[in-house]
Amino acid sequence: MTVVCWFRTDLRVADQPALAAASALGPTIGLFIASPEQWRLHRDAAIKIDFWLRAVQHLRTELEALNIPLKILIVERWKDVPAALLSFCQRHHVEQVHCNREHGVNERSRDRASYSLLAQHNIALQGHHGGTLLIPGTVKTGADAYYRVFTPFAKACREKLRTAPYRLAPKIKKQSDAGLPASDDLPKMLAALLRVIPENLQNAWPATTRAALERLDQFAHTRMAQYQPDRDFPAIPGTSVLSPYLAAGLVSAGQCLHAALMQNQGEFETGQRGIVVWITELLWREFYQHLLFGYPALSMHQPMRPETNAVVWRDAPDDFDAWAQGRTGVPIVDAAMRQLLVTGWMHNRLRMVVAMFLTKNLLIDWRLGEAFFMQHLIDGELAANNGGWQWSASTGADSAPYFRVFNPISQSEKFDPQGAFIKHWVPELSTLGGKEIHNPSPIARKSFNYPDQIVNLQSSRVRAIEAFKSLR
Repeated sequence: MTVVCWFRTDLRVADQPALAAASALGPTIGLFIASPEQWRLHRDAAIKIDFWLRAVQHLRTELEALNIPLKILIVERWKDVPAALLSFCQRHHVEQVHCNREHGVNERSRDRASYSLLAQHNIALQGHHGGTLLIPGTVKTGADAYYRVFTPFAKACREKLRTAPYRLAPKIKKQSDAGLPASDDLPKMLAALLRVIPENLQNAWPATTRAALERLDQFAHTRMAQYQPDRDFPAIPGTSVLSPYLAAGLVSAGQCLHAALMQNQGEFETGQRGIVVWITELLWREFYQHLLFGYPALSMHQPMRPETNAVVWRDAPDDFDAWAQGRTGVPIVDAAMRQLLVTGWMHNRLRMVVAMFLTKNLLIDWRLGEAFFMQHLIDGELAANNGGWQWSASTGADSAPYFRVFNPISQSEKFDPQGAFIKHWVPELSTLGGKEIHNPSPIARKSFNYPDQIVNLQSSRVRAIEAFKSLR
């Protein structure tokens, strides 16, 4: 029996439940379906697509070492995937297809249609649990509802993981040469996409499982214990920077959890504070994945709190453009946005700062910011990106109270006290010191050709609070 493992955002061999199940049944073929038009519709960033495709090239090497060929199909839109998958299976006499489930609305629709069509031709499509620590739908309140508040959700997750620890998928054994087809080279159309991203950026983000595991190991042994005090300071390497690898599935959430627990003697809530806090961050990722599964409207640009649909967002394209280009006149906001534009990544504390500035101080619809991030982030992931934006905009589950509005200058003074991050990304201000680096004087702004603030922070805060208060 020939079996297919259909790879999606799980581009790894280790802790890969679908691949483990497929290879245990018989000769296995790996399959990756590229859908450039669907990627465009989802606003996936060019740097993320580049990362995916480089990861696919590395995956091919890993699979070939196991005598598992990797085939590549180009199917522009997911609506055409079921027919293409059926044709592929019939061409290669495939009896079963295994994949790890994905939780967005379009992903689930694609998979349901594929399941139905394959079943009509006596080909089984089997989904597995490979993207989260716990299966979405298995962590619910006593009223059998999805948690909408993080703290009790995290408590329930810890209890489940203590009583039934996460088990890594079995190691894949090398299969015999069963006369399977040869692996495909990356098609020319896809290979051309790799030339879009500068080589220095590709080198900064090596798209291999080895790089992912090395980053995880280094973080676990050198910085994880200090994560709690260091994580909010963008000028120091206090975070794991594993998010692109988690988003593409080069490393699993389970591998990350195992690494953390090994450093903390198996403890979730006691032991080294930094490790406990990092595990909590893994559970935040889990929270947003479970919400995406439980509330499909989140995949369709709807707020978790429906009453916030009544917020009258400002139509202010010039303000949005200033935010997007890092020219707001607020140094920490501009530095963060420039980091995103140059590297495809932004420090997590700063994601909250710039999101709250856009949605509260500028009172611009969070969906515009969410889309902009997806168009630029190497780690753009629907659940986490949506969750983060709705948290900042006070429209989501367990979001920041509407009256909580970060003051970006206070955030800057607290988390970039010497202005090191600002000086790196806003070099025109690099000679400023003291508090002026966080809020330059009018004379300094004019001298360095740095713009005035596009909004008054105090009055815009009041405006946002009034806009949300009226909903009550």
